[in-house]
Amino acid sequence: MTPQPATPAIPQPTQAPAGFWNLPDRTQALALGALASLAFIAFGTLVFPSGMARILLDYPSKHFVYPFTVQNFMHVLFFAALGDLFVRWRVGVRETSFLHQRFLPEDEQTVLRMKDLGPIRRRVLGQFDREHGFLPSLIDLAILQFQSSHSVDQAAGVMNSALQLTAHRVDMRYGMVRFVAWLVPTIGFIGTVYGLGAALMAAGENKGNLDLKDVARTLGIGFDATMTALMQSAVLVFVLQMVQSKEESAVNHAGEYTLRNLINRLYVENKN
Repeated sequence: MTPQPATPAIPQPTQAPAGFWNLPDRTQALALGALASLAFIAFGTLVFPSGMARILLDYPSKHFVYPFTVQNFMHVLFFAALGDLFVRWRVGVRETSFLHQRFLPEDEQTVLRMKDLGPIRRRVLGQFDREHGFLPSLIDLAILQFQSSHSVDQAAGVMNSALQLTAHRVDMRYGMVRFVAWLVPTIGFIGTVYGLGAALMAAGENKGNLDLKDVARTLGIGFDATMTALMQSAVLVFVLQMVQSKEESAVNHAGEYTLRNLINRLYVENKN
């Protein structure tokens, strides 16, 4: 006699309240990052010592109308990219929290029959959309496929395809930050080239009365732009790697959780 599978006992999941902290809006985060850069520039202009203000802000600027300097333009890009990374970090935290919602049975005995899948799917509905909710979305797709095909293999195949698409979509979300991490050093090098050109021009115009201190100061301003840009790029790349690793781990854990607690528990009942 075929043993009857146990009926799953699945607690009702709780959903985190919506809000900017739990699921920040990307446009708002970019705007807040740009505002934070303006606050940083204003604070640095008023508080930083002269040497630090010259390096980080080019203040007082000899070649640009302050505050429209190369360094300040890089600060705006840098803080906007940090705002985008803040969104990705909060999304990663939210996606990880779904793993603790217990959408599926997690004991060692329970198997899932066709009649058990409807309540599970109703629990995950509303927990995901086209951009967020990796785990609820995987569960919903796998259940739909199994209900239509009665095939565990097809359900697993759909889940794997969805998992690959999700991982690719997550990687694409970091495109803007990668571009800024490349653009900031480029702008810094442009500032350096501009400083070199300005120093050579000043030397050519004052052949008979060349002020070496003034030329060196002009060259220093150009190299300060590159140094600031390289520091910003290093910070961006480091934070990007940390945040992307967290979000990609959430994708991998969602696939593992669905495979272990849904796909491996599906029970195909004998209609005979």
